[in-house]
Amino acid sequence: MILWLDEDQRIRKFELTGHAGYAEYGQDIVCAAISALSISAVNGLEHFLPQQPEVQVRDSDGYLTCSLPELDPQTLEQAQWILKTMVLGIEEIQQSYGQEYVNITQRRWTPC
Repeated sequence: MILWLDEDQRIRKFELTGHAGYAEYGQDIVCAAISALSISAVNGLEHFLPQQPEVQVRDSDGYLTCSLPELDPQTLEQAQWILKTMVLGIEEIQQSYGQEYVNITQRRWTPC
């Protein structure tokens, strides 16, 4: 997982690439758990934000990216509740199964 954080450490974008590789395709509980958390976060953002995030999904190679639109400060903070909850869940999975299967990287987000 790659998290793009702004200067205030707010998540502006996240990206998942590849499959966890913990077990065979279709039986990988690590991949399934991360997918459930990330898709739930996207669903929450799509439901609660006044503007839709930009989302791209490719099931075949385990790719998901979600970028927040420009939001007012209050709405951006509310989006963080959803995104940071997702990250907490993924960090717990990483702690349980190891960095071999779950890697979280942070990068600096700069507005276009």
